[in-house]
Amino acid sequence: MYENMVTARQYEERLQEEYMVGKQPAFDISAGPIPGELHLAAGHEAAGAGVCQHLRDDDTVTAPHRPHHIAIAKGVDLKRMTAEIFGRESGLSGGKGGHMHLFDPDVNFACSGIIAEGCPPAVGAGLAAKKRNTDSVAVAFLGEGAIDQGAFLESLNLASVQNLPVVFVVEDNDWAISMPKERVTDVENGAQRADGFGLQGMRVDADDAVAVSDAAREAVGRARDGNGPTLLEIQVHRRMGHFMGDPEAYRPDEDKAAAEQRDSIERLEADLRAHGVDDETIDDLRSRAHDRVEEAIEWAKDQPEPEPEDAYEDVFVNPPSGVTDSEPSTAETGGDD
Repeated sequence: MYENMVTARQYEERLQEEYMVGKQPAFDISAGPIPGELHLAAGHEAAGAGVCQHLRDDDTVTAPHRPHHIAIAKGVDLKRMTAEIFGRESGLSGGKGGHMHLFDPDVNFACSGIIAEGCPPAVGAGLAAKKRNTDSVAVAFLGEGAIDQGAFLESLNLASVQNLPVVFVVEDNDWAISMPKERVTDVENGAQRADGFGLQGMRVDADDAVAVSDAAREAVGRARDGNGPTLLEIQVHRRMGHFMGDPEAYRPDEDKAAAEQRDSIERLEADLRAHGVDDETIDDLRSRAHDRVEEAIEWAKDQPEPEPEDAYEDVFVNPPSGVTDSEPSTAETGGDD
């Protein structure tokens, strides 16, 4: 767990550096090697590592728009994920998905920028596992701002009715984008949502990886044994803005300062030392994470960009006749309908 968490933190710190290249002094979201939005999950690492250590490659994980720590903990190919974020041909989806639409079928991982979108696919994966009579489970990660979405509530209902092997993991960082949780949600403890659907609800009140792991072991074990779904809420914290370039004018300075003081990585490192893990071992884990991150970023930056015509591949509908041909189409020449 510690190595996964350190890798995720170092990875996002490096992405932050790469993302800001070319975007200064006036912030230009389209400039630089990583164009578009970038949502970072520094402060969420304990949730991804604590849950995913109990999963196998054949288990399904869906993540929200802040996915990197979860993807790393699930075992997504770091080089190809990085190439995808940089929009390169060697990326997980050929550079077309970007950081909010990562997909790695080798470890059954996907994410989406749509709020609560991952819940129905996770329920579908749970239903498939049940019909196939396997002990695979599905885990849907989402933010606390998503627990009022219809997709989430309908997914809880179907998972409960069908007694499916699904774990819903709510990462509660107290901020639904720019809105404090208490202004948009009627319950302080999101795990209470489970009560209305007859399923097990649990909450971990601190971003303590060991406590998360203990709760996740119970939830995943329940699903794998055929005993139905669980809603697990984990208190995490957001060390950065909702997205890169977010001025966070809505957020009190004391809240940001408090988040900086709550570091799940330092907490777990202290636990390791208390259990006899020496400095050399910890330094080795950090060094290994650093080397892995740097190798992935340098490899991704060396990969070729897709050709413009690649935009017409891997789509549901082919382009109209003539768009990719050298000859003009009948529509362009005024020919017959």
